[in-house]
Amino acid sequence: MSSNPAKAVKNVVEAAAEKVADVLAPDVPGAPGSAPPTAAEPTTPHDPLPPKKEQGTPETRTPTGAKTGAPSTANGQQGAFLTTSQGARLRDTDHSLKAGPRGPVLLQDHHLREKITHFDHERIPERVVHARGAGAHGVFTAYGTAEQVTRAGFLKKGRETDVFVRFSTVLGSRGSADTVRDTRGFATKFYTDEGTFDLVANNIPVFFIQDAIKFPDVIHAGKPHPDREIPQAQSAHDTFWDFVSLHTEAQHHTMWNMSDRGIPRSYRMMEGFGVHSFRLVNGAGETALAKFHWKPKLGVHSLTWEEAQLLGGIDPDFHRRDLYDAIEAGAYPEWELGIQVFPDTPEETFAGIDLLDPTKIVPEELAPVQPIGKLTLNRTPTNFFAETEQVAFHVGHLPPGIDVTNDPLLQGRLFSYVDTQLTRLGGPNFSQIPINRPHAPVNDMLRDGFHQDAVHAGVAPYRPNSLDGGNPFPSGDAEHAFVDVPVTVAEAPKARANPASFDDHHSQVRLFWLSMSPVEKEHIIRAYTFELGKCYHQAIKERQLQSLANIDPVLCAQVAAGLGLPAPEPTVPLADVAPSPALSQVGRQWPTDGRTIGIVVGPDSDLDGVGQVRSEVLAAGMVPLLIAPHGGMVGDLHVQRTFATGRSVEFDALLLAAAPAPAPDALPARDAKAGAADSASVDPRVLLLVQECWRHAKAVGAWGDGVTVLDQAGVTGTPGVVTGDSGTEVLTTVGQLLAAHRVWERFPASAT
Repeated sequence: MSSNPAKAVKNVVEAAAEKVADVLAPDVPGAPGSAPPTAAEPTTPHDPLPPKKEQGTPETRTPTGAKTGAPSTANGQQGAFLTTSQGARLRDTDHSLKAGPRGPVLLQDHHLREKITHFDHERIPERVVHARGAGAHGVFTAYGTAEQVTRAGFLKKGRETDVFVRFSTVLGSRGSADTVRDTRGFATKFYTDEGTFDLVANNIPVFFIQDAIKFPDVIHAGKPHPDREIPQAQSAHDTFWDFVSLHTEAQHHTMWNMSDRGIPRSYRMMEGFGVHSFRLVNGAGETALAKFHWKPKLGVHSLTWEEAQLLGGIDPDFHRRDLYDAIEAGAYPEWELGIQVFPDTPEETFAGIDLLDPTKIVPEELAPVQPIGKLTLNRTPTNFFAETEQVAFHVGHLPPGIDVTNDPLLQGRLFSYVDTQLTRLGGPNFSQIPINRPHAPVNDMLRDGFHQDAVHAGVAPYRPNSLDGGNPFPSGDAEHAFVDVPVTVAEAPKARANPASFDDHHSQVRLFWLSMSPVEKEHIIRAYTFELGKCYHQAIKERQLQSLANIDPVLCAQVAAGLGLPAPEPTVPLADVAPSPALSQVGRQWPTDGRTIGIVVGPDSDLDGVGQVRSEVLAAGMVPLLIAPHGGMVGDLHVQRTFATGRSVEFDALLLAAAPAPAPDALPARDAKAGAADSASVDPRVLLLVQECWRHAKAVGAWGDGVTVLDQAGVTGTPGVVTGDSGTEVLTTVGQLLAAHRVWERFPASAT
């Protein structure tokens, strides 16, 4: 064994890396470890392998925020040998200690008891909402454009702040699928040097409810029915629609959820919204109200409904895999943080919109979103549980310069977020878990409790004191103390009531509907029809149709027709609103970074041409996946998918470099997809790939023999189907189509 453990592990990694080219194509993400395994069990002791190149861990800080100087791997396991939790080395972990080989297990087996006891307690309660999530590390760089409205130090020009972001669904359990129709969380922890700032956002800018006291009601309605515990992670059931049809303030959020926003293509292509209005205060003590927005560099893009259903079975981890593969491939997800700024008036309204109502938006045409910084996610977690599962967000984690407002939903969240961590994370010291540790000095006088990791000195954790020399001391403006803005509270009697401005439940829902393109309206109609069609009781369907009638007669009539029910007349005047083009996802061009291109090849393909196309895909910042009749190699090219293992939902666009004959495994008894088409000359699974991509409005390109596949699939000459003399020519046009996300003109819409 080497006397230098660091050199030994370096040698192991380098030796393993030399073998990577033998088993994997370069530049294709997804390898599970930092080095490929050997066929034989390794027996030479060495230190733990380093993390993969794209992985990161929380910065090594003490429980009270001080830098340790230790490398990030210091939080991981150490040494080459198996030990107990106390560091005693073990000879064996495969056999219990027995009274003879066939005798009973002995109670004195301390290693057995430790190992099983820890295993029995590995799980903690999952989040009641947002249980299904994925996280990543990154950095936020401020533009300096917010300095006039907030004194927050992390927003000063050029300031870089480490962040951890967790994306999530709301309704499903930890084991549910990523691609369900649901609201997504977009929570960002900024480790600022003035204290942690948690921007707890959603991908929908409005909420189902106006007051936090109704939070249990909406979640109980959306969760699986309590008697059967079904359906999982979806809103297509009676209790959800019973609640939202009776509780019409939920109609705005419901419309967003029924739109394409409810099924994002990727976390990388998802907007984030802080929902609430916050109060900003600058260095001069001046205040303004603001709403936070995350704008993805790649644009806002969604899955089609059929894609979402297929992915639920084919790859329920699709969103987290997409996020981690993109970071591994170097296609770092990026967003701009922006703010809408409003005068801080006593009425707390803007353009007639109540800024304290979390079911309302302010259209960007009335208050443009001003960019104030850029977020880049560049490292994946090293340990999912330690980081993504244990990260704890709270809307009350605020830096100096940002304060809360009297939004009644926000006020309730200020209590709820701390309260839930006490159960989930085992006590009040959850801020000392490495992923939650502040990057600012902590001197809070909080002591003891479960999982207290700090070793506090002194004898006087109270103020005032003289025994500890008066420490800790209060701060002022010179020390950048947090500012509780001295807002005047109007005199009023106590009341369980909302202001009259909260009563309008339909005008902004109509605004959203009228802002959609025709194809987006078709998708909304389909979503309402599908979800209400899953309800058992006719009365619930009829009640929801009445709300749709009060939003828009065309929407109501189309959904009613799909349900086989009459369309009711409106019971309130239809709101006269101006559409907001910023709400539509359609009609703009976006970068194609990190997109996945499927390339169908066969043994007779022009492999030199395929290799050139593959190189050009990589050079464009996208990921090429070769799809062939069998695994291994085709010529000198590595195959990533076969006709048996590949499916259209993995690809953003499809290129055909061949018209491969049916492979030996193209047997309906072996692969059901082989029975999906009737062809004697082309493998039916290739035709299925083409037909699904075509149905999902994706770009499809072909050259050489691949053109005949388009003919057999019956898609030649339709919008977004490209042919050319070479792969390079075809890829150029397909790349241009990808910038618009999809080829919606392939399917003219009837909804206007």
